[in-house]
Amino acid sequence: MRRNALQPGDWVVYRRTKYSETPGPRAHDVSPTRGGDMYSYVVDKFWVVSEIDDEGQLLLRTRTGKTHRVKPNDPNLRRPTWWERFRFGERFRDASTDQRVAS
Repeated sequence: MRRNALQPGDWVVYRRTKYSETPGPRAHDVSPTRGGDMYSYVVDKFWVVSEIDDEGQLLLRTRTGKTHRVKPNDPNLRRPTWWERFRFGERFRDASTDQRVAS
């Protein structure tokens, strides 16, 4: 196993590309789409590694209890910086708890 391999409970940042007419306040790298009617932008998501499956893929948990399965070498996945851990620690802690969205 690699020394920097992610383990369950580790905090991660996932860069999600989005498109809309009005980017939100956490959007960065904002640029207009070809027609100019919409914007392309990136939003950082603060998730926690919930588990690692038999194929080595990571099951990531969001603050609202949703899960996403990603490969550990996904270029959009990274460890948080010390500043992100300090500033957004509550988001990571919310994702760490086992709260589920009522269906």
